[in-house]
Amino acid sequence: MGFAKEFKEFAFKGNVLDLAVGVIIGAAFSAIVKSFVDDIITPLLLNPALERANVKNIAELSWNGVKYGNFLSSVISFLIVAFVLFLLIKGVNSLNKKPETAPPPPVLTEDQKLLTEIRDLLKTKNNI
Repeated sequence: MGFAKEFKEFAFKGNVLDLAVGVIIGAAFSAIVKSFVDDIITPLLLNPALERANVKNIAELSWNGVKYGNFLSSVISFLIVAFVLFLLIKGVNSLNKKPETAPPPPVLTEDQKLLTEIRDLLKTKNNI
């Protein structure tokens, strides 16, 4: 098999294409989460804390010269992405979950069938 043919089979397998689509969607989702943190979470939830620290922007947060505001924003973004992925995977798993079915009864051999018939006959004979 030629090198070009091997590469074509590798590059165009479903797994590689799925991974590429996942990376692209992940990058787009990252932009959405960043906007969510910067434009919604920070103003609504963090503004009171930022005002107490006399800071207008989360990126300006610092302590002893160490600016940790961007790090805090990244941690919040990560937690949101992790939570959304957890919910997504949990939902997909619940959709893919197959109902448990009882195993089929075992197939009896001829000897077992005869012994079962003898047992049933003895039960009915003793009950009469």
